[in-house]
Amino acid sequence: MSKQASIAQAPALEYDRALDVLRQFRGARRARSRTAEYCELCSAELHHDHAHLVELASRQIVCACDACAVLFDGQERSKFKRVPRDTHALPGFKMSDAQWEGLVIPINLAFFFRSSLEGRMIAFYPSPAGAVESLLTLDAWNAIVEDNPELRQLRPDVEALLVNRIGNSIEHPPEYFIAPIDECYKLVGLIRAHWKGLSGGSEVWTEIGKFFAELRLKSEPIRGGANA
Repeated sequence: MSKQASIAQAPALEYDRALDVLRQFRGARRARSRTAEYCELCSAELHHDHAHLVELASRQIVCACDACAVLFDGQERSKFKRVPRDTHALPGFKMSDAQWEGLVIPINLAFFFRSSLEGRMIAFYPSPAGAVESLLTLDAWNAIVEDNPELRQLRPDVEALLVNRIGNSIEHPPEYFIAPIDECYKLVGLIRAHWKGLSGGSEVWTEIGKFFAELRLKSEPIRGGANA
């Protein structure tokens, strides 16, 4: 091999060596941190209580570090929106059994949010196969908002009305929350992971109970009309 050819190949060889070292370092790092999570935008390692973004087109929840998440604060024309962290209970919420039945949702759990891309309210309910969309008419939603004007403050794409009417009775009255959209999808994932058989099994209902117990603890109440 000529001296000129050796010189020409040197940069390529150095690049390959550097790439191998980087791959080894990355593999060792992830082997040491198998349970760690990483920012899906910049790959920085994340703390347990990290920020989330929602990708509007796919409705996927994206884990992000604070430095990346802050870039999407208040951004209306972006691929991503930052999901808020605050949750609010709605102890004065008004919804009759007839209104709920009129929504034709087959289970007593659902969440409702406005899609900025589609320009409409969307209703989802959890199922063993994931989130299932339910037809929501404008008249039905407007009637609910008329009785609960605080819903006018829902932030599109990132906040939802989360409804829990499981065991609806005097001892277990319905619960309503304005919740971050990632909490709603967390509930969907929980049900999908723990559902067994036709009825779900006792484990899934225990997990649902834990989910709402934790949600209550971190929720600030909003009385009807407070944010109207």
